[in-house]
Amino acid sequence: METSIIKIGNSKGLRLSKTILEKYKIKDKVELILEKGQIILKPIDSPRKNWEKEFKKMRENGDDKLLMNDVFDDENLGEWN
Repeated sequence: METSIIKIGNSKGLRLSKTILEKYKIKDKVELILEKGQIILKPIDSPRKNWEKEFKKMRENGDDKLLMNDVFDDENLGEWN
């Protein structure tokens, strides 16, 4: 598919048709991937959607423990004083 680059203020952009936006479920943002001379637009699904609810469930299940110490033996915490 060929599309034109259009002027948007001091920048330029692409205009995507409603059909493309709906088919690929593109809402407000896309991920721009630069790969081997190509530009790939990838829809962004809200990856952090419902995190708060899931963290609450983890807390209720006692599954919110640290996986590693938050202070390491070789840290020099005195430099922060």
